[in-house]
Amino acid sequence: MIGIDEYLLLMFLVSILAGVIGSMVGVGGGILVVPALTIGFGVPIEYAIGASILSTIATSSGAASAYVKDRITNLRIGMFLEIGSVLGSIVGVTATLYFVRSGLSWIIFIVFGLVLFFSAYNVVQNSRRERRGESVVNVEPNPIAKRLSLRGEYEDKSLHRKIGYVATRVPAGFVVIFFAGVLSGLLGVGGGVLKVLGMDTMMRLPFKVSTTTSNFMIGVTATASTGILYVSGYVNVVLAAPVALGVVVGALGGARVLVRSRPASIRALFVVVLLVFGVEMIYMGIAH
Repeated sequence: MIGIDEYLLLMFLVSILAGVIGSMVGVGGGILVVPALTIGFGVPIEYAIGASILSTIATSSGAASAYVKDRITNLRIGMFLEIGSVLGSIVGVTATLYFVRSGLSWIIFIVFGLVLFFSAYNVVQNSRRERRGESVVNVEPNPIAKRLSLRGEYEDKSLHRKIGYVATRVPAGFVVIFFAGVLSGLLGVGGGVLKVLGMDTMMRLPFKVSTTTSNFMIGVTATASTGILYVSGYVNVVLAAPVALGVVVGALGGARVLVRSRPASIRALFVVVLLVFGVEMIYMGIAH
């Protein structure tokens, strides 16, 4: 039987690993933290979600500042979409509290497992798109984007030129972002996979703008649901502190490891981890 100090140290080390892997594929460590805490440490899922959501705020705040400084993040588009994301987050965390208090936590396990499967699929699809060199950026003006000034440009250092863009299919993108917020509140993750999907695929923003703006947004989205979880008593500071610190340390280390690693190998490992956790989460939900 290990003591509380050893238990928290092990949790800290596992959170570092989650932060490393998550940062290298651009989804954050939260999507791995919740399965790791529930499966590996037996933490009730509502407390795992509370710890994960705090780590999401920490990692987003650290990384987003660098992207804003580089002027890749589009703050105007991010704050507009944040309206839908925050509303979705409130809906999601309210649903979580209802499921937990009604003895329906198994629903959260199964939904989380399905999200892990979707995330694995999305990583594979993005890898294929990168190999084919696909990048469809909208530059055609449209009434909604023009009225709200949902446009911008950034300097792509790899291409040595400026990339201009205008958001399109704004209502469809807004709906996707809303559901990303629902997932964030329901599962304690950043919802970055769906946020990037909404901006990149639906609104046809440049991929770098989509990922950096998503990184900026997930911290704000997570803050909305964290307050509700804290008031409800599901944010355990003793549990959340080593998890948040570990994910931040891992995310910083992951950025350095990424430079020396083969992206294909990282993605392959990540997909395997997502699938294993996904199967286990669904199994726990069925057996709950």
